[in-house]
Amino acid sequence: METVTGHEVRELPIDGILPNPFQPRKRFDESKLEELAESIRQHGIVQPLVVRQKGDSYELVVGQRRLQAARIIGLEKVPVIVKAFEDIEMVQVALIENLQREELNVIEEAEAYRRLVEEFGMTQEELAKVLGRSRPTITNTLRLLNLSPEVQAIVSRGTISMGHARALLSVDDLRLQEKVCNHVVEKQLSVRETEEIVRRVVATGRLHKAKPRTDQAKDPHIVSIEERLRRAFGTQVRVRPGKKKGRIEIEYYNDEDLERILSLVL
Repeated sequence: METVTGHEVRELPIDGILPNPFQPRKRFDESKLEELAESIRQHGIVQPLVVRQKGDSYELVVGQRRLQAARIIGLEKVPVIVKAFEDIEMVQVALIENLQREELNVIEEAEAYRRLVEEFGMTQEELAKVLGRSRPTITNTLRLLNLSPEVQAIVSRGTISMGHARALLSVDDLRLQEKVCNHVVEKQLSVRETEEIVRRVVATGRLHKAKPRTDQAKDPHIVSIEERLRRAFGTQVRVRPGKKKGRIEIEYYNDEDLERILSLVL
């Protein structure tokens, strides 16, 4: 039998391979799957799939797209490497593979993070270390799951950016949040304009559909300071200047995130 990096490669019937129950990716580009299927038709599967044994069957660990493409062209068997994996390793490996290939949308990424935290007891610090992400990135990504399901779906499709999504998090009323989101999409508002709309919504409790005041009307020095503070704290920061004094508003996700911010300040 063939070997790859010291691991034995064998062929398994496609029907004997179960899907990865921890696969974080929900959406697949059909056109890219067809392209991969055609490549496999011409050149075969160059990189074996990775599976673990599950009773009399095998469970997929890595290679979801290759498996789907193989089914498209009617292959009966595929090359695999059989390795032992615990459940938590299954989640981590599938997540890391998708992140490295930039194949997850940010909501799928957030759901995978939450699963590692809730089902396997990982802390955000551990997640950051294992995945090669910064702690603020993990925190801010998890916060997106506080958006309404409708807004999450819009973010998943890439209709609005993570910057837009983070601004919408300040709107606690989910129905109002959805109205603001739909307005942002309809008017193709920038992140800056969205932040201004959200500020007004939070202050008044309703959506004003007049064109928002942009940051051009705001002191560029204040805008620059806000950007620097956002980068430093990894969260939304607003500077509210007054005639003689002002205030700085720093958002936090939960008690753990608050402790993280305090550790940066103290």
